[in-house]
Amino acid sequence: MNLSRIQNILLAVAILCLAGCTEPPIPPEIKQAEEQALALWRSEVPVYLPEEYGQYKKTFIKAKANFIREKSRLIFFRNYTHVQSEYRQLLQTGNSIIVQLEGKKQEFSRKTEEKLSFLGDQIETLKRLSKTMNEGRLARRNLIQAEVILIEAKKRFERGDFIGADEKTPSLAQHIKAAEKTLYPIVTRYSDKKQIGQWQQWFDDTIAESRTRKIPVIVINKSERTLTLYKRGNAAKSYKIGLGRNGSKDKIHAGDYATPEGRYKIIKKLPRSRYHKALLINYPNEDDRRQFEFAKKKGLIPRTVSIGGLIEIHGGGKDSMTYGCIAMDNQNINELYGLISVGTPVTIIGAVDARNRFSSGIQGK
Repeated sequence: MNLSRIQNILLAVAILCLAGCTEPPIPPEIKQAEEQALALWRSEVPVYLPEEYGQYKKTFIKAKANFIREKSRLIFFRNYTHVQSEYRQLLQTGNSIIVQLEGKKQEFSRKTEEKLSFLGDQIETLKRLSKTMNEGRLARRNLIQAEVILIEAKKRFERGDFIGADEKTPSLAQHIKAAEKTLYPIVTRYSDKKQIGQWQQWFDDTIAESRTRKIPVIVINKSERTLTLYKRGNAAKSYKIGLGRNGSKDKIHAGDYATPEGRYKIIKKLPRSRYHKALLINYPNEDDRRQFEFAKKKGLIPRTVSIGGLIEIHGGGKDSMTYGCIAMDNQNINELYGLISVGTPVTIIGAVDARNRFSSGIQGK
């Protein structure tokens, strides 16, 4: 085909168009889809329904490309029927996503609320635990930080910012986990049936000795924070006490701030001491030395530390945190001092029942 023939064809086409050939109307669905796509982009769909939104975007881009391609054709060749069908399907998909969004937000809101409630309950449980043991002071900083984060998360939730509220939960859980790391080894120990059984045996043997020999004995219960004087196997006096900074643990070596556990006796009465009056017990006994040597051999404690000593029942106040001793109010140590003598048995136990103040932290979960 020569150039003149092509020119004649184009001229004929132009004449036909001028004679009445018009562009077919652009389907209204195209503008509607543009508005819908913008609304979805501005909404929370990309966050709550990322996969659905991603597929929607691909479909939108494809439909738009088809529309542009059709529009680029000569007027009398343009046909938007297929394009219109694509955009109608796109609008239906977008409307379906909007419906899904509401359901998804409600589901996410419910799960976030449950999560915050669960973490809040954990904080309260750990707070209660932290108040029952001296070691609780080590967990309180993390619990305070957890409470601050929880308050911020709840504020975001109340504003309807469920995503923002949920974003706070990892750091919240991290602080809770740090507090648990401090408290739960103690709780677990005070829930251990074998450990409870040993303490119970010491207690029973001590009471039996008091009854058989008709002598006074002292029983110190760490979980209850009590010192009880028994006479002939019966409780005669009970006093509130303070323990070591790590008093809930069994003493292993000097400087661990723990209060020892076991069967001891008074070896010296001190009418004047740094903490008013004092009663010195025979820590370490043979069991303590065996435990110390075993821990050292296993590398559980530094080889340079010593076993320690000078564990007393002394005055200074029941609310004191000691280096490992048992503290009493001065008026109470005055009374106890006059009721016992050198040689009086002293038994220190963690608890006599699996349901004690420390183990309740797990049993109540």
